[in-house]
Amino acid sequence: MASRIAALIFRTEVSMEKLIKEILKNLGENPKREGLLHTPSRVEKSLRFLTKGYKETAEEALNGALFTVQYDEMVIVRDIEIYSLCEHHLLPFFGKCHVGYLPSDKVIGLSKIPRLVDVFARRLQVQERLTQQIANTIEEAVRPRGVGVVIEAQHLCMMMRGVQKQSTKMITSSMLGTFRKDQRSRLEFLNLLRAHNP
Repeated sequence: MASRIAALIFRTEVSMEKLIKEILKNLGENPKREGLLHTPSRVEKSLRFLTKGYKETAEEALNGALFTVQYDEMVIVRDIEIYSLCEHHLLPFFGKCHVGYLPSDKVIGLSKIPRLVDVFARRLQVQERLTQQIANTIEEAVRPRGVGVVIEAQHLCMMMRGVQKQSTKMITSSMLGTFRKDQRSRLEFLNLLRAHNP
């Protein structure tokens, strides 16, 4: 099946819909049956939406919404919903992202952090890389004294197949600047997250 799909991909006139029809056939289905007639176009639209981050940039998400504010305490945006696709099985993983930073002289507009998270989540991903991309981008764009990102997610590739463990969560973190160097700042960030996540 893989070789047939690869051959179709290299023929540039072949649409994604045709590739999806080919997958349905190889699964033993009939793409012409009533329930599947519009499935190829629906799947294409769904995949394009779920991977729209490839056509978006961090700069567009932030849109210059950096403001000079005399504030040097921790800023945390927590419980940002994430939905992404595991690059190994193209199955969803989903959960919450928590972002904290210690401003130097700029703060980010509140809605921009969830938008930034989506830019990277709406791609084929592994959770570890997603966590680092968010932290690195905030560090580069805002130049804060420190950045911390924690993601807690459930992976359908582990829940629906393979080991089939339903209650397992994966937790990843990326700590930069003061959050990496200063244990007190790191612990304050993590304790604030725990205080609302018993």
